[in-house]
Amino acid sequence: MTDKRIATPFRTSSLSSSTDRQECGKVAGTRDGGRAVRDSERPAYGATYRSPTAGAAFRTAMKADDSR
Repeated sequence: MTDKRIATPFRTSSLSSSTDRQECGKVAGTRDGGRAVRDSERPAYGATYRSPTAGAAFRTAMKADDSR
């Protein structure tokens, strides 16, 4: 069973590379060990959820992206 409730406060993602912080994401942990991701400029739009497995794959892919 998954539990997508937010378990930690949203924080600016360490993977956000914008120096003016206009294009940054916020990340929070969920109770099932996954991640919730939202746009820092539009928090009212809600968040997308990643399962623990998908969250780990997402982080790995973002860290490997050297085009930024």
